[in-house]
Amino acid sequence: MAIDIRTLKDRYIDFCKDWSAVPNKAALSAFLKAELKKSNNEESTFVIYLDELKSVDFHPLYNVFVQFDLSEIDSVDILQKSTCSLEGDSVLLLLQAVKQKLRVVDLQDRSFGKDFLLGLSLGGLACQILNLKFSHFRKLNMIGKFTQMHTLNLDFSASLTSFGKDCFTCMPNLKCLSLCDTKISNLWTTSASLAKIPNLIELRFQSCLCCDDTKACPSSLSAKSDENTSYNPIHESVREGMDLFSHVEDELLNVFPVGNYNNPAHEIVSESDESTDSEVDFSNTRRGVSLLEDFTYGSSVWNGLLDLPNEIFPWGSEDTEESWSSSTISRPASHISRIKRLSYHPSPICYEKHYREYLIASFPNLKILDNRPITIADKDRAAIIYSENFEYLPYQRTNKKSVLNILQNREIKGNKNKSHLYYSRSLGASKVGCTILPSLHPLAITTASSVSSNSVRRFRPRQFEYHPSNSNLMAVGTLDGEVVVVNHESEKIVRYIPSHGAMNSVLGLCWLKKYPTKLISGSDNGLLKLYDIQQIPSTNNGIYPSGASVSFDEFDQLTSVHVNSVDELFLASGYSEHVALYDIGTGKRLQVFTNMHREHINVVKFANHSPSMFATSSFDHDVKMWDLRQKPIHPCYTVSSGRGNVMVCFSPDDHYLLASAVDNEVKQLLAVDGRLHLDFGIPPTGSSQNYTRSYYMNGRDYILSGSCDEHVVRICSAQTGRRLRDISLEGRSSGSSMFVQSLRGDPFRDFNLSVLAAYLSPNSSPEIVKVNMLTSKDVDKDSLSDEHSPSAHGLKGA
Repeated sequence: MAIDIRTLKDRYIDFCKDWSAVPNKAALSAFLKAELKKSNNEESTFVIYLDELKSVDFHPLYNVFVQFDLSEIDSVDILQKSTCSLEGDSVLLLLQAVKQKLRVVDLQDRSFGKDFLLGLSLGGLACQILNLKFSHFRKLNMIGKFTQMHTLNLDFSASLTSFGKDCFTCMPNLKCLSLCDTKISNLWTTSASLAKIPNLIELRFQSCLCCDDTKACPSSLSAKSDENTSYNPIHESVREGMDLFSHVEDELLNVFPVGNYNNPAHEIVSESDESTDSEVDFSNTRRGVSLLEDFTYGSSVWNGLLDLPNEIFPWGSEDTEESWSSSTISRPASHISRIKRLSYHPSPICYEKHYREYLIASFPNLKILDNRPITIADKDRAAIIYSENFEYLPYQRTNKKSVLNILQNREIKGNKNKSHLYYSRSLGASKVGCTILPSLHPLAITTASSVSSNSVRRFRPRQFEYHPSNSNLMAVGTLDGEVVVVNHESEKIVRYIPSHGAMNSVLGLCWLKKYPTKLISGSDNGLLKLYDIQQIPSTNNGIYPSGASVSFDEFDQLTSVHVNSVDELFLASGYSEHVALYDIGTGKRLQVFTNMHREHINVVKFANHSPSMFATSSFDHDVKMWDLRQKPIHPCYTVSSGRGNVMVCFSPDDHYLLASAVDNEVKQLLAVDGRLHLDFGIPPTGSSQNYTRSYYMNGRDYILSGSCDEHVVRICSAQTGRRLRDISLEGRSSGSSMFVQSLRGDPFRDFNLSVLAAYLSPNSSPEIVKVNMLTSKDVDKDSLSDEHSPSAHGLKGA
């Protein structure tokens, strides 16, 4: 027989006597209110506010809380309006004392420490609704049991950037998720994590001003009355519990006033990437709620807010629809109208191009997104936009197939209509499709990597290039003027070349192809050297015979060097409008081509197969093609960009030019005449200092692009321009983002690349980060096998 509420209250009073405590008035009031509702045949809910409790109240309440599931009380709500004097472990014990009847838990974890959050994540809760606004999670990994929870609110969690690999697998009944004003920015990893929620029907990353939860805004329902949403909202009794969120909103705004950004620092707590716990960050208390919130991309993004290609104002209206229909401007298929009502507190993910359509297409069971119902028309439009702009799997594969199934088809069936390339691409597509978070591995290039080193010093990379024929080797130029040849698989230094003369940075590196033991190095002080690394001892003493290097006439303020396809000539460019041509065989400078551009030339590149053809890119907005056979006084053609050009490169087969201009203007041109082939449509940030670099990957199948003001590498199909993935870069165990300085696709391994990344902190050194899109970062590196053996030339590394 269930314990009646009066008996439960009497037991609480007895427990207070046992612990020499005075019964808490708020607790007694909660018992009386629950008893009154029970007598009126209403649902009896025991509602307690943690901020009305003191430490002395803990033991009596805990003893009675464990009996709630055996009582007449129908549900228990544990709420918080302001600072709580209870310790975090005491609160956690109270929350976990109630099992089946725990309904709403509404907390602000600024009152508790990291142990509370980690204990909550690992231990789980039996509540139906969990409100953790303003939480300090950095990586959410709630792997405890949350089997009854249908609503989770993490709004204003200013440190939250990502989800653990097993997060949400313990929430089979989760239907409503709110993530407004977080730092979540990656569509791909976020969608892969949310895909583990089988019953998700309401989701928001931004909110309308009048809504406190994820349900559809009433105004949007009336506006869409003529469209079939085929959705019945959650039962009103559940909504009543969700509406409890609203009672703390005013309190939150009082505690966190807009513009109060100078809160004192507390503590920084971070776990390693391999941790199964949630990672938390107490480096800042919540700065306040604002519409235009600074986030990971940096403050410069707001300079061009009105020009951002993705709308964060998704409300429709007849006025705007009519203005489009009467306009002479053609309406794009992806257009979402700007209307009377704004969306507030957007997370960075909302600024991704086609954000809404991507999520609608990715989650067919979703009914409401950002407080706006999803109609049949929305789904039809999303399917079209997704197919036009995104690639679900590499090489246009439509279904995820198991690796075992693909191998069986290749080996057993022996389908003669399928080539080896077909199966290779299918395997790659399968692995990429199964990898939520690609493996990111910073190269540890230190003097400790050399056998003869007596002290440990970490090199500071500034440029790098893969070897053209040895799959394990990479040349690295440093900020200190050194050149290091490293086995990037074993992380062992193969050759070390010290800096020459005054301090300088190596900005240009280029291997020779016919003579693969040789490479050209160029420094910003104008120094140009050719090294034969086979003649340089493997010891780290910096001493090598004079025949191991050749010096060339200096090129002042050098920025790039490149060798032609037959290893006879190389070009150098720098902070000038000129390009110098050198003869590798004689070591002489043959000519300086002057005034090739109106501003300085960032990059010069020879074609991969035509030894006389080369391209230049400049901040004067022009990319130009030149032919040495025609004495490059006039270019073969000129292509202008909307912004200054950072770099240009040829596709491996020389059919295309990939031109990258400031702030994500990336285009693929036909090499023969410069006509536009593809505009990859990467959204700009609005920053004039956001220097963008792009290269090919997987031969010329994909392009990878990154910028110095952003912590993301974008992968797009070079055939269709559709986006395959965005890879977010994050510093190991620090929670700080890394920003792209340079990047290259691995010429030997599909879906592998390396990124030269830098931190914002002036005390942090840049790193070369190897990215493997075929392997999750949670897989042990030692379990992986390398299918590529090093080639000849006597340089197999350590």
